[in-house]
Amino acid sequence: MDTPALVIEKRKLDANIQKMADIARTKKVHLRPHTKTHKNPKIAKLQLEAGAAGITVAKVAEAEVMAEHGIDDIFIAYPLVSEIKIQKAIDLSRKIRLITAFDSLEGIQKLSQSAETAGVVLEVRMEIDSGLRRTGVLYDEAVELARKAKELPGIKLTGIYTFRGPILDGKPTLDIEEAGRQEGQLMADLAERLRAEGVPITDVSVGSTSTSASAAEVEGITEIRPGTYVFYDRMQEKYHCCLHEECAAAIHVTVVSKPSDSLLIVDGGSKTFATDVQPGQSPIFLEGFGEIIGHPEMLLERLTEEHGMVAVHGETNVQIGDVLQVIPNHICSTVNLHNDVFLKNEDGTLEKQAVLGRGKVQ
Repeated sequence: MDTPALVIEKRKLDANIQKMADIARTKKVHLRPHTKTHKNPKIAKLQLEAGAAGITVAKVAEAEVMAEHGIDDIFIAYPLVSEIKIQKAIDLSRKIRLITAFDSLEGIQKLSQSAETAGVVLEVRMEIDSGLRRTGVLYDEAVELARKAKELPGIKLTGIYTFRGPILDGKPTLDIEEAGRQEGQLMADLAERLRAEGVPITDVSVGSTSTSASAAEVEGITEIRPGTYVFYDRMQEKYHCCLHEECAAAIHVTVVSKPSDSLLIVDGGSKTFATDVQPGQSPIFLEGFGEIIGHPEMLLERLTEEHGMVAVHGETNVQIGDVLQVIPNHICSTVNLHNDVFLKNEDGTLEKQAVLGRGKVQ
């Protein structure tokens, strides 16, 4: 195996998949994991075998990849508004159970018109902005939008969903349990309001890796959609979502230069490690761009495209040619930088797997 390479410990992967499946089973909610983390139909099938009800993706192209490999229950948790994407979703809905999403009147009208023309009924969920200020209809405007949506032809409004992450009272937080409970309660309350207004909501879908367990405790929540839990990463460890030993993914890099005793250069830069989760951000205040396993004296301090600059604080026996293992800050966007991953079995053998959903951004 050449470097840089992304290596997944199969034993930890299996344990993480089972852990979340057990949480969903205990809380009596459906698990629909987001495959944005691994982008790999083989791993998605492991999640389904462990009890997941279906999967979540962000893009139509990702859904197409998963469907091509036999997965037949997929939620595209992203508003579809362009004709080409909607048509692709309609085509896919003829083959599998496909759930689509909207967060505006314009968006649901486009879905309705295209579905009616095609002679199909699209299953849809309405996205709610529960505090992240990303996509999603504003919470206080959701009932009005849902009333209008349910009257449109060609669509069947079955649920609501949100993604909030570790946000509490509008601010990032380390209190992920309370953040999850607040997320769940907001959505459960909204679902009751919608039903009272004659909108027959059945699916109430919530949860990130950090908030799924506590959100699922709220009565009325029917589904959780965590993603990062399959591998975990440095960010999730800092949010206390996992133990260090549960992190299943690490980037293997080779030391290619040692300009001084205080500086090493490795062969992985910003084309190997994602940089969207920057050091020093509240509330987790990460240092560097990943944790170098077994070397607390080292910090992956800076990245250029193909170079990683490692600051050395104190003595180290690492030399040019040595291979280091680094847990990245954010595994989801890191995986999307790699064509392949290597699954490491307990006997030490490696299985190369293509990241088939990589780059499927449309």
